[in-house]
Amino acid sequence: MVKSALEQQIIDALEAVAGEHGIDVVDVEVVGATKAPCVRVRIDRADGEAISLDEVTAQSKWVSDTVEELDPISGSYTLEVSSPGMARPLRRPQDFIRFAGSDVELTTTATEGRRKFKGSIASADDAGVTLALDGDETVTILHDEIKKCTLKPVYDFKGGKGGK
Repeated sequence: MVKSALEQQIIDALEAVAGEHGIDVVDVEVVGATKAPCVRVRIDRADGEAISLDEVTAQSKWVSDTVEELDPISGSYTLEVSSPGMARPLRRPQDFIRFAGSDVELTTTATEGRRKFKGSIASADDAGVTLALDGDETVTILHDEIKKCTLKPVYDFKGGKGGK
């Protein structure tokens, strides 16, 4: 997945110490205005279990210390540390492999033709991902052409108590 140099620098610094804490760095984004940027760090448990809010809070200290030591942005910025959420970003080849069969929304860096795709991950490997789109159509996209990809949450409104 394509990341800015700054975002990749932060990811590399966090991933260097994340294993010591049993944490997987899911994604890093730098967003907002130049005068007041926000560094968003999404983390999850490395064992594949869902991370709780209490665990995110407990892990925020080393994340903050690591980003502060790197000092990626001159001046002030806001640091947000959170779980990946239901619309989890997929960044690495192993993320796509792990979530094979899941519905996603994917945007490419293409300058011509179609850039946005919705479908399910039919297959994935270290080179790219194949999406099954509506009908029998499939498309294969190389990882270095992916700008953004997130899981598409599935809401089951019929499964609850008294659902019809």
